[in-house]
Amino acid sequence: MASKGIRGAITVENNSVEALKEATLELLHEIISRNNITQDKISHVIFTTTKDLDAEFPAKFARLELGWNNVAMMCFHELDVPNSLEMCLRVLIVVNCDNDFVPQFVYSKGASKLR
Repeated sequence: MASKGIRGAITVENNSVEALKEATLELLHEIISRNNITQDKISHVIFTTTKDLDAEFPAKFARLELGWNNVAMMCFHELDVPNSLEMCLRVLIVVNCDNDFVPQFVYSKGASKLR
């Protein structure tokens, strides 16, 4: 069995709890759907936000809305690089999988320019 990371990113409309919740869940649902992920396969999840997003921890929504209570999750701020994409939420979901699993990354809304 292998461990592989699935990356994703989405831009958030504004720095509010509701906008961050909506973007987090949209991104996670799309990653889950494209990669056929079940919670028992998730090793851990790392969320990052740009410095302009601090209304809430994205991991909170994964716990409350998706039931990821036993998944190790951490939230960090992304490196503040000049002229980089603003209002951006990124995620790295590390899954335990077969060696031949090919992760499908998800870049939504304004974050599509990161690909």
